[in-house]
Amino acid sequence: MSRWKALPGELDPRVRQLVVRLRRLKDHSGLSLRQLAAKTGYSTSSWERYLGGRSLPPREAVEAMARIGGDDPTRLLALHEVAAEAWGEGRAGTSAPDGPEAPEVPEASEVTGTADAAGTAGAAGAAGAAGAAHTVEVAGALQAAGADDTGPYSLSAPNEETRRGRSLRVALVAGSVALVLAVSSAVLLAVRLSDGDTRASATPLGSATSSVSPSPSPSGPRTYACEVERIDGRWYAGNSRTRDAVLAEGLAGPEVAEAQCLLRRAGFAPGVVDGIFGPHTKSAVEQLQKRAGLVVDGIIGRHTWGALRR
Repeated sequence: MSRWKALPGELDPRVRQLVVRLRRLKDHSGLSLRQLAAKTGYSTSSWERYLGGRSLPPREAVEAMARIGGDDPTRLLALHEVAAEAWGEGRAGTSAPDGPEAPEVPEASEVTGTADAAGTAGAAGAAGAAGAAHTVEVAGALQAAGADDTGPYSLSAPNEETRRGRSLRVALVAGSVALVLAVSSAVLLAVRLSDGDTRASATPLGSATSSVSPSPSPSGPRTYACEVERIDGRWYAGNSRTRDAVLAEGLAGPEVAEAQCLLRRAGFAPGVVDGIFGPHTKSAVEQLQKRAGLVVDGIIGRHTWGALRR
C-alpha cells in the first residue's frame, strides 16, 4: 500500500472524499504514476496534482481511473460532481491556476461559481432567503458559462476587468441577500413583540386564578438509538444498513449515526450519537483505522465499514 502525503488541511471534505477514493483505486490497481499516465493519457505531474489535492481532476480522468481500478464509474462521477461544486466555491474570486505543461492532455479546471447564501430568519424570512440564494446560484452559473468559449471547465483565467466585474456583481448580490435577511428578521421580531403585547393587554388584571400555559421549550439536537445486533455475521445498529457510503467530517444523517453506534460498540468514543460527523467522531474513526491497519484519514469508506461491521 502506498504511503501518501497528508492532504492539505484547508481542502474541502467533499474534494477530500474524491481524492481519497482515487488514491485507493490507484493502490488497488498496483500501477505506478508513470504507468497510470500511459494508460489514461494524463501526465505523471498531472496525476501527482490530482492525487495530492492540489488540482481537481477532469471528469474523463476520473472515469478512466474507475475503469482501471474496477470501481463503479457512476458512483465515482457523482463524487466528482460534488467535488467540482465544492472546488468552484473554494476558488470563487481567485485567479485560475496555470495551464498544463505541454505536451500533456489539457485538463479540466474548477467551475467558477459563487457561494450560496444560507440560513433563514424564521417563517417570515425563509422565502426571501431561498429566492436570494437561487439568484446567487443563477448568477454564478451564467458567469461560469461566459468565462471562456471552451465551457465552464476551462483552465483559461478571465482577464482583470472580467474578474473585477464578476467580484462586484457577487458583492452586490451578497449584499442584497444580507439586506433581505436583515429586513425579514426585523419584521419577524416586530410581529412577535406586537403579538406578545396584544396577549398581555387582553389578560384581565383581576383574574388571579387564570392559568398561563407554559411556552414549549425548543427541541434539542436529535439523538439516535443504538440497537446493536449481529445479523449474518455483521453488526448493525438499526439506523442504516449501508456498507459503502462515504462519510467525512461535516456530514450528517442516519449513516453517520450508524457509524457512531458501531464505533461505540468497538470501544471507541465518538461522542453523542447525534448523526453529525464532528471532531470526536473523526478521532474515533482514525483510532479504528489505525487498529485495523487501514489508511488513517478519518474518512469512512468501504474498508472502514467492513471493519465496523465485523
